[in-house]
Amino acid sequence: MNVAQSIDFYCGTLGFRKLYGRDNPPFAYLEREGAQIMLEQFEPDGWLTAEMERPFGRGINFQIETTAIDPMVDALETAGTPLFREPEEAWYGGQDCLYGQRQFLVLDPDGYLLRFCQDLGQRPLDNPPDSGRVRA
Repeated sequence: MNVAQSIDFYCGTLGFRKLYGRDNPPFAYLEREGAQIMLEQFEPDGWLTAEMERPFGRGINFQIETTAIDPMVDALETAGTPLFREPEEAWYGGQDCLYGQRQFLVLDPDGYLLRFCQDLGQRPLDNPPDSGRVRA
């Protein structure tokens, strides 16, 4: 992980803000609309649970809620960052209703899969949306 590159991606492109950080070892604590992320430079004596090899984020999906995804999608397009999945409307089945969100997925510089979503509200289970994906 290159903390400076990641700070540029998260803060410069996605609109996070750096709350604080340190230089040795490189570390940053970031926030956006209540979502908090800590970035730390790889160090041989750090908290390693296995060998580090790219992409670091295999098998992880971080969902980050936001009020509007369009400004983020526009910023990623301007930065030339490809989306892993284009914006879509999705409805997920809960116990008593469907929960809707507009979402997109993007990989951060280290390969972590980020799913940004904005809330579309709820629908009764017997009233699915006219479009979009439904997962029961």
